[in-house]
Amino acid sequence: MNHRHLLLAVAVGAAVLSLSACKKQASPEAAVSAPKSAPAESADQFIARVNAEYKAMYPEMTSAQWLSSTYINDDSARVAAKANERWLTALNQWIEQAGQYDGQPMSADTARAIHLLKLMTSMPAPRDPAKLAELTRIATKMEGDYGAGQYCVGEGDARQCRQLGELEQTLARSRDYAKQLDAWQGWHGTAAPMRQEYQRFVELVNEGAREMGFADAGQMWRSGYDMPADQIGPETDRLWEQVKPLYEQLHCYTRAKLDTAYGKDRGEVAGGLIPAHLTGNMWQQDWSNLWDMLEPYPGAGSLDITAALEKQYQGNLGTALAKAGTGATVEKLFKAQREAELATARQMTERAQDFYVSLGMPKLPESYWANTQFIKPLDRNVVCHASAWDMNMGGDGKAIGPDVRTKMCITPTEENFTTIYHELGHIYYDLAYNPLPPLFQGGANDGFHEAIGDTIVLAMTPRYLNSIGLVGKPQESREATINAQMRMALSGVSFLPFGLMIDRWRWGVFDGSITPDQYNQKWWELKARYQGVAPATARGEEFFDAGAKYHVPGNTPYTRYFLARILQYQFYKGLCDASGYTGPLNECSFYGNKEAGQKFWAMLSKGASQPWQATLKELTGTDKLDAAPMLEYFTPVQEWLKQQNQGQMCGWTAPAAPATAAAAPAKQPATH
Repeated sequence: MNHRHLLLAVAVGAAVLSLSACKKQASPEAAVSAPKSAPAESADQFIARVNAEYKAMYPEMTSAQWLSSTYINDDSARVAAKANERWLTALNQWIEQAGQYDGQPMSADTARAIHLLKLMTSMPAPRDPAKLAELTRIATKMEGDYGAGQYCVGEGDARQCRQLGELEQTLARSRDYAKQLDAWQGWHGTAAPMRQEYQRFVELVNEGAREMGFADAGQMWRSGYDMPADQIGPETDRLWEQVKPLYEQLHCYTRAKLDTAYGKDRGEVAGGLIPAHLTGNMWQQDWSNLWDMLEPYPGAGSLDITAALEKQYQGNLGTALAKAGTGATVEKLFKAQREAELATARQMTERAQDFYVSLGMPKLPESYWANTQFIKPLDRNVVCHASAWDMNMGGDGKAIGPDVRTKMCITPTEENFTTIYHELGHIYYDLAYNPLPPLFQGGANDGFHEAIGDTIVLAMTPRYLNSIGLVGKPQESREATINAQMRMALSGVSFLPFGLMIDRWRWGVFDGSITPDQYNQKWWELKARYQGVAPATARGEEFFDAGAKYHVPGNTPYTRYFLARILQYQFYKGLCDASGYTGPLNECSFYGNKEAGQKFWAMLSKGASQPWQATLKELTGTDKLDAAPMLEYFTPVQEWLKQQNQGQMCGWTAPAAPATAAAAPAKQPATH
């Protein structure tokens, strides 16, 4: 998700641990030495040993991953992929050993640790070594093919190729219907060749999941939420029903604007669905790029954070050029520019650190500043996708201190600025729970990790930005409020149904209710049902459009991101309440409030040591997921949208499925 730069799997083989979106895997050597059985141990002793071995092996694995992301070449990829294979071997051995303790007496902590151990990878591997190796080869290849994907037209010297970034820019900036459609179709076409590999991948991970005692890989994914796996679907649907009316209003307003811009015959697809290539985003998950046509009150309350950051960069550049002296060589001038870029990136990060420190949290360790990738290096290929790393599970007060890092290619823009606040949320979560046993070092559930930094982003109000000297005194008016809310809604509200439908599709693929000959049909049925979007042209089974989204070939579970959107508003309201704030929720900032900070740190410190329901209750007073705080936050813009949409036929009707389909898509209600 571009606006949020969410943490993705950092292992080349995509064995993503559910402890956090960029967390922990083990090293090759320890995997080789892991004993095959431990009959002499009690369950408590077994978990104590696993914790010790896991922590000892962990830094080697993270180093392999870090190198494969920051020094991209065949050597680093080979080392990371092989380490990944050995990690899965070690994990399988531990899980097999854990089976000996079923029904035996053990402490509550040990029982929880064994449960978490079985869920430590989203890619359950078969025990058969040949199949395990095949799985890691397929996973590595799919992820590599996605990263190398490009859309090419023309022949010979006239041949032109564009990668995802360029194609995304066309969708974001062009308002030429044909060019947008070409870019969208071009990228989605790159995924078609991985269809067969994905089918085999599903067979292998399902075999691995069954060997662990699950019906399929989807059931395994749904088992990580401290509730019966079959309740996750209904629970997330309940939350969706809460927020759907808000999404429908945003959809209705956006569709009307697209009709105005492109004409009704192009601005929508039959049934009132929005054409997939017109939302400014390759996957229709973030509509922020449509701001030029959706801004409610042009210019009202504009803060222009990017301009303020650019000014800061120009100041740093002036200082660096003065140091280089008059008549400096081209090389010295270039070095001055790089120096200014790095200084600006570090200043932006220090500004984000300041928010966390204002709450009473510790400053980042010196190693963070020494080891982080702040800007894009010139001498090698790197993964610029923003991510947060705990390299050694340190920071528990013992001899070895914490080694935490972020990896970004920071430029002075508002999007990058908020992304830094998001990434530091992961880092502070790591630092808070590092004293816990390794198997408890993770989010209370996988949605928690993504919600921490985004809770802070909600508190980056215009008044906060003014208080730190980044922008001038904010304009206070209804128009400014609606504009600010619309900006948030275009990224946050538009995402919600997308956050659900990816895993709805994969759960069906894993349990067999979506068969390989229906992959594309069912993908678009779910897109229509949940998002109200459709392709402008037919997409048959010769395509594999699910594979055009990283998280499918990268095998990253996605329900976490939907849950994070709900949780961030619950956390935000809980912290606003703790700070003593009274007033409209969307205007609250708890910057500098130690009471809120103490409550937040206490929650972070619990990690995965107890069910998430208990952790949530300690912060918010409720143990239930609830979208009410999100709806409270967006009250002003929801009321405004209803006024704008008066007289419109809102809602949409998903197209009827073919008679052979397993189930007809749901019809969305019309609202006025």
